[in-house]
Amino acid sequence: MSKSLTIAKFGGTSVANYAAMQNCARIVVNNTATRIVVVSAAAGVTNHLVSLAHTPMTQEQIGEVCNAIVAIEMAIVDSLAEPAAVLPKLNDLLDEMRELAYHEEILHRDDLKDQLLSMGERMSSLLFSAVIAEQGQPAINFDVRKVLRTDSEFGEAVPQLEEISALSQRLLQPEIEHAIVVTQGFVGADEQGKTTTLGRGGSDFTAALLAEALHAEVCEIWTDVAGVYTTDPRIAEKAHPLPELSFEEAAEMATFGAKVLHPATMEPALRKNVKVFVGSSKAPEQGGTWIMRDCEHEPPYRAITRRKDQVMVTVKTPKMMYAQGFLQQVFGIIAKHRLSVDLVTTSEISVSFTLDNPANSVAQRLNKETIAELETICDVNVEHGFDLVTVVGNHMQTAKGVSSKIFAAVSQYNLRMICFGANPHNLSFLVNESDSADIVQHLHKALFE
Repeated sequence: MSKSLTIAKFGGTSVANYAAMQNCARIVVNNTATRIVVVSAAAGVTNHLVSLAHTPMTQEQIGEVCNAIVAIEMAIVDSLAEPAAVLPKLNDLLDEMRELAYHEEILHRDDLKDQLLSMGERMSSLLFSAVIAEQGQPAINFDVRKVLRTDSEFGEAVPQLEEISALSQRLLQPEIEHAIVVTQGFVGADEQGKTTTLGRGGSDFTAALLAEALHAEVCEIWTDVAGVYTTDPRIAEKAHPLPELSFEEAAEMATFGAKVLHPATMEPALRKNVKVFVGSSKAPEQGGTWIMRDCEHEPPYRAITRRKDQVMVTVKTPKMMYAQGFLQQVFGIIAKHRLSVDLVTTSEISVSFTLDNPANSVAQRLNKETIAELETICDVNVEHGFDLVTVVGNHMQTAKGVSSKIFAAVSQYNLRMICFGANPHNLSFLVNESDSADIVQHLHKALFE
């Protein structure tokens, strides 16, 4: 198996239109090691599909949303040198999309939602393989559902690693010998062959899983920014790209809100030591961020992230005083509903923790079920309107003065919860959503400017 295999993933803005796809095709063709390309849906398409899957609409409104998607896809087809070569296949996909969008049970069945949500990636991979072929390279559009085996947890399916590895080596490996393989991110299939999805932003995860399965050397994530920044440049104008990150730092940043990376991407890369590169498809010459096992420099502060839509849950019972097993009960209920908790603080009679709560997400539905069950054993108080701000770095709990510098920068703000000491790579706090942008700016100024 070639050690020099590179897998390249292109996000939605990178495949938004024909000109953007041409940029990406040039990046692929210019690197002979790139044999597999993973694409997201064209920018805007997933949002339309999400609204079709989650929002009650009239027949007329469904038609309007479908037409908006058709317009995005047709604008790309019309720009191809030979549109007739892909039009029949694209029309089949558009028909399948309409059929699902009008399905009377689309709002109530998670399997149908996943089928509908997969359509964006399936269309963009078809079109992108045609754009690569125009550059004079043999290219095939490969259905990732043949190899990306998952469980049946629709909406946030869990990959089955051993099966993905065996299927990829049997079905994908032979294809890359003679063509560039273009496939879909975010999409998988369960054992029955039903379409599943890996959760929002799962295309990065797909690329990393395929890189792991095929022992690739590099997994490239091409987006609309030149690497991973010290913080969101839309919040702090002096934010700058980082030349390198360790897997641990990148995993912390992704988990706590850095939009450039999907939180699960680092796991497969770390398991097989696959280097990850993040760069801009619009300006590949600007370079980007390399993410690897060992970095040359390990500064105490590397970056600041913000994650919005946080919920703070406080559970308490007078019986908790010296009560054994109460925490076990609480976290047993959380585990049963497969929720992940980020921050936890405890006192003698209460426990507070945070939950991620993005609108229309699996988490939002599970949060409601979890809270209802917790209310059967204790008093539950749920508060909304928080963001989670995290400083990511190295040796934070052992280096002198690291925490005091951070707290000095945010001294004028109310911090609802603080989490520090459990991990050498982060210090997190829960803040009012109205303060979070200001807090990120203050921290960036104090630590990086």
